[in-house]
Amino acid sequence: MVLRRVAIASVLTVLCAGCNGMRAGETLPRGGAAYGVIPAPDAGASVAAYRIGALDVLKVTVFQEEDLSFDTLSVDASGNVSLPLIGTVRAEGATAAELSDEIAAKLGAKYLVNPQVSVTVASSVSQNVTVEGNVGQPGVYAINGRSTLLQALAQAQSPTDVAKLDQVVIFRNIEGRRAGAVFDVKAIREGRAADPEILGGDVIVVGFDALKGVFRDFLKMGPLLYAFQYF
Repeated sequence: MVLRRVAIASVLTVLCAGCNGMRAGETLPRGGAAYGVIPAPDAGASVAAYRIGALDVLKVTVFQEEDLSFDTLSVDASGNVSLPLIGTVRAEGATAAELSDEIAAKLGAKYLVNPQVSVTVASSVSQNVTVEGNVGQPGVYAINGRSTLLQALAQAQSPTDVAKLDQVVIFRNIEGRRAGAVFDVKAIREGRAADPEILGGDVIVVGFDALKGVFRDFLKMGPLLYAFQYF
């Protein structure tokens, strides 16, 4: 009987600790305020052109100028590319078309007559989203075009059975500063809240439901705890 009481008391202590723990992201905006930081997609807006990021790999073609063309040209960590004749060119933040025009202008200023330049993104590092926490398969996932929170979570094999669905945090760099907001995935799934748009470089963290986790572990301990009833 004594051992049984000790076992029950221990479980209750753990449960209470899980209930009273600090809520993840409690200082970040949530509810309606969250969408002021991480908005939902604008259905009426056209898809924005992709902007080149640091460490992306580009293909640069200068018509009839093989020595000035590259199948793979990496953007460095500072966001620049280096090209023959014209040297360093800022690539980060520009679209492929804007960078094409910039390179053509620099080449045309001194070296070529009416150069025809084409830039395409061969591979994109900055078009990845990181999903961490209580999902089936945490990791880094590529996103193509527009993506939303639910789509990103689906890529990570969805939240686990001990995920805290009302404590899913999206972190984003906005104008050089780190920002974050908390979303309720259950409300989004049920259509009671909008599905926020995910951008390249975002980090999603799915919280842990301590109470669910304790009950899951409690059930796993079933055969051991069952033995206590005989004391």
